[in-house]
Amino acid sequence: MRTLSKTLGHKEELRDPWMPRSLVPPPGVRMGRAVVSRGGFTSVQVNVDEFGNNIPGDAANEPSIAVDPTSPNRMVIGWRQFDTTASNFRQAGWGYTTDAGLAWTAPGVLDPQVFRSDPVVKADADGNIYYYSLTIPGGGYACDMFKSGDGGVTWTEPIPAFGGDKAWMSIDRTGGMGHGHIYAAWDYAGCCGSDVFIRSVDGGLTYSTPIPTPGFPIWGTSSVGPDGAYYLVGRRNSSSSVFALARSLTVQDASLAPAFDLAVDISLGGSLRYTVPGPNPGGLLGQVWVATDHSEGATHGNVYVLSSVDPPGSDPLDVMFVRSPDGGQTWSDPIRVNDDLTTTNAWQWFGTMSVAPNGRIDVIWNDTRNGIADNFSELFYTNSFDGGSTWSASTPVSPMFDSHLGWPNQSKLGDYYDMVSDNAGVNVAYAATFNGEQDVYFLRIGTIDCNENGIPDAEDVASGASDDCNGNSFPDECEPDCNDTNVADPCDIADGTSEDCDGNFVPDECDPDFDGDGTNDGCDSDIDNDGVLNEADVCDLTPTGVPVAPDGSPRADTNANCGIDLVDYSRFRTCLTVGGPDVPADVVYCAHPFDFDEDGDVDMEDLSAFFAAFGPPDGG
Repeated sequence: MRTLSKTLGHKEELRDPWMPRSLVPPPGVRMGRAVVSRGGFTSVQVNVDEFGNNIPGDAANEPSIAVDPTSPNRMVIGWRQFDTTASNFRQAGWGYTTDAGLAWTAPGVLDPQVFRSDPVVKADADGNIYYYSLTIPGGGYACDMFKSGDGGVTWTEPIPAFGGDKAWMSIDRTGGMGHGHIYAAWDYAGCCGSDVFIRSVDGGLTYSTPIPTPGFPIWGTSSVGPDGAYYLVGRRNSSSSVFALARSLTVQDASLAPAFDLAVDISLGGSLRYTVPGPNPGGLLGQVWVATDHSEGATHGNVYVLSSVDPPGSDPLDVMFVRSPDGGQTWSDPIRVNDDLTTTNAWQWFGTMSVAPNGRIDVIWNDTRNGIADNFSELFYTNSFDGGSTWSASTPVSPMFDSHLGWPNQSKLGDYYDMVSDNAGVNVAYAATFNGEQDVYFLRIGTIDCNENGIPDAEDVASGASDDCNGNSFPDECEPDCNDTNVADPCDIADGTSEDCDGNFVPDECDPDFDGDGTNDGCDSDIDNDGVLNEADVCDLTPTGVPVAPDGSPRADTNANCGIDLVDYSRFRTCLTVGGPDVPADVVYCAHPFDFDEDGDVDMEDLSAFFAAFGPPDGG
């Protein structure tokens, strides 16, 4: 594994003054707007002038995209705008479309000649677009919020919104108590030390006092789950190979002060890379993505994390994925998304993820597998219809480009791309150098064919070739059918064929039933049938027949690991050996639950009961 640089070479810093555009185009730079195709996928240039043409000599990168849910043909892309590559002074560039991305209008920058970076754009449920932007007032770091109610045509004046370097934003569109809330977090070098998370409950006009995030995840993103839970993910600040996730279940409640209730470490099977030789030497090779599944199926509520990471061995970078089915508490083993041979030693960088309302997971990345050197990449795409367990073949969706062209006085193509999925496909914003310089492109990937019949799924449904009983634009034959009824599980539930007592969109007959009492675990108040209700049971999966303490833990579980092991056997033996055959149960040696017959002492009868319940230790 290669050694990481210890410097933060990608940190946003004001080093050069603003410089106007050059009137003389650099050699080899095209004048017209770029429209490029690969395998039926067409990318359209977004950062254009008032006539729709390329702006020679400028640079644009770090695009972020928002789609108006009330009118999906309206989209906005924000980016870092460098008016000339002779200066790394950047501004808040933006463009908008009203025809689903066929043509883009780019009026200029939101705040002319003001240093701005790290753009993030999001849409709320009503179609308002928000643009969160880093600036450096007086040399310090802060962020402003801009808001548009007309699809990005006009914007408010900047609204102060605390902030710092590498900020990210999410908006609750669940219809729950947090509906419309805006959540933002940043990494470091901000307004408020280690206090890096804020909330707005009034449409972005005002913000709560910043608070810290547990685990201090950096270089990551955030997501709001279908239940309104907020998730923030990133690399743990103290380790390049450990990823941290912070969750808040209560931040959606405006009557409560913002707080986090869960912090867990995650392994992605490698380390986050930055400022090293390769395709993007001056920046990140991808940030950490978290997304949540809002579909009405078996994957409902899943939490997904993805990033480009350096795995052990000579392979420099892979796109790796993990999944949590329980709100971020436990995680799958890392899954490699790209399908090239590890011996290819290719860079899969800028891995980016989004999830469609029907649960399809979309992933893009830059890939050097077919390039002649590390700086020659193609944009690749894959998807998963089963919660990330399996992935479609990796497909190139752009021509090859040289990521070392057009550096704006800093050696990088930015730090990230962005995408927004819908049931029929995905809208992608990315940067590339098809004009001979850095520009921002829009790509629609809309040919989704889950049943592999050569016809897009939307056409299968529209023509009646495929049924779509729940109206999610996803052919029924691609939906899960756990009970083998030849009917998609969500429709079994909807028509009453199957019960779904816990509302997890999985038929009850397919849900686990740990204690075999005929009630699935999601609806069983005592999953392990030990007499302790789940809400009071610290060990809710103890095997049937094992004696338990009042808190549901196995009797004699002295090290609180919900099981009986050699430590417990040793402590019981010490209790009897040191204290004699009749030891009061409250003495220091035997303060553990060894008094099985509850007669006030620990004696040989309890030893017999101990062995009867748990058997001899492994090995006799």
